[in-house]
Amino acid sequence: MSEAKLRESISSFGRSLFERGLTPGSSGNISVRLDDGGWLVTPTNASLGFLDPARIARLDAGGHLLSGDPPTKEIPLHSALYETRGGARAIVHLHSTHSVALTMLPEIDPRSALPPMTPYYLMRCGQTALLPYFRPGDPAVADAIRGLAGRYSSVLLANHGPVVASDTLEAAVFATEELEETARLYLLLRGLNPRYLSPDQVADLVKVFGLTLPEHAHADEDPHDH
Repeated sequence: MSEAKLRESISSFGRSLFERGLTPGSSGNISVRLDDGGWLVTPTNASLGFLDPARIARLDAGGHLLSGDPPTKEIPLHSALYETRGGARAIVHLHSTHSVALTMLPEIDPRSALPPMTPYYLMRCGQTALLPYFRPGDPAVADAIRGLAGRYSSVLLANHGPVVASDTLEAAVFATEELEETARLYLLLRGLNPRYLSPDQVADLVKVFGLTLPEHAHADEDPHDH
């Protein structure tokens, strides 16, 4: 896809996410990695609902601004995900209500923030890591992302929101939407003893769809310690 079409696509998906209330005000950001190693990334303090394709920031492979408006302050977050998820070509970060609410609950497992509730959650998001709170733009979030060693394509930032990487912009948007809907389901069903997918059902999805789920066998290992 040409750079011009990617710019239009970022604007279209941003508007769709904004209009459906998935990231309010000037929150959230989107980036796409280009063939030359550079990126397109949404500007700082820009609403995803009103992006001007021509003003989307163009960065070189080192993260330096080449054209467009100054980029989002969340560059460290995007950079670390691209670095550790080698096949990632797009990243979506939102402040979606139910995903943010999930991060504040005391029982959430940082290695697997959501149980296997639906097949499409596993197919699009895999498992989701929960990282501790960092102020927006804090470079330390990059080290926390690196500590996950590329095992997760979907990550929740405590009291902040989801960040999802995928091989296309469309896939990253769809996965972020799936994560939000699954968080919403969890909150709706919390305390009601719902029936989740069984280990055999999860294993069937892994086999049929070739899913790669993060190792979750080492209960004594805390990803925050990396």
